[in-house]
Amino acid sequence: MAALAIMSRSLSGGSMVALITPMQLDGEIDLQAWQRLLLLHAQAGTDAVIVAGTTGEGACLQPDEIERLLREAVRLFGDHGAVICGIGSPATAFSLHLLRLAEAAGADAVLAVTPYYNKPPQACLVAHYRALAAAASVPVLLYNVPARTGVDMLPETVATLAAEPQIIGLKEANADPARLPALQAGLGADFMLLSGDDSSCCTSLLAGAHGVISVAANLVPVQFAQLVAAARAGERDRAERLEQQLQPLFATLNVISNPIAIKWAMASVGLIDPGIRLPLLWMPAPLQQQHQAVVIAAWQQEQALLA
Repeated sequence: MAALAIMSRSLSGGSMVALITPMQLDGEIDLQAWQRLLLLHAQAGTDAVIVAGTTGEGACLQPDEIERLLREAVRLFGDHGAVICGIGSPATAFSLHLLRLAEAAGADAVLAVTPYYNKPPQACLVAHYRALAAAASVPVLLYNVPARTGVDMLPETVATLAAEPQIIGLKEANADPARLPALQAGLGADFMLLSGDDSSCCTSLLAGAHGVISVAANLVPVQFAQLVAAARAGERDRAERLEQQLQPLFATLNVISNPIAIKWAMASVGLIDPGIRLPLLWMPAPLQQQHQAVVIAAWQQEQALLA
């Protein structure tokens, strides 16, 4: 019941951003830039921010860094929407450690990607998530992204885990058109289904998904919030028109491993410094030249809406 109470208060889907972690040139976290980004999303109408997820380079952050980022997110954004912490790890024990850290720092929920590299079978996924659910005092969101983890959490596995009261939703980044109907067939209407793919999110929302955890919303939070609101309201023509306007940006952000492109895009318009951590490197110059015009056009539109 505690999880459901939190969900009704601050976590109900909508436009959710997988926040980048701004860094200085030496790879150290830029806390001032982080604060500016949180205030931008508070102003822009973002419904939730995800801290230390895939786009936030969570696997390359130390626990004390995650805690610092979380506390600032709760302080600056917590009155505007939900603060969710990524706790994904190949090891259940370390995910449990991050869960306790997130709870202590004031997170409203946690997002737990399937354990990567180990490639656990479906029964092992069930055991992993049940261990997290049993320990959690905040809602747990499942996260399936087989292109990154090497394991696909099947709809029947999700349906099994949905019986756990503390597990309240799923970020699904498998863009197969057949996946959402298969999930919906085995789940109740209250189980939160979130798209994890910007390019197909409008289709998912119009088909009944509750929200989107977006990469592009880092750069265009107002435009993305408008798209999500239109689709959730059933305004198909407006939602599809807004999606079409953003498709060039979606394509640009997919030309290289995330978050390389989105960090470059944000740095190119002055939102952050060009900092990233190994094993990732900065956007190659030829790709910058090919995609600069798309980023500038998207940012100019965003500025007009923020004015």
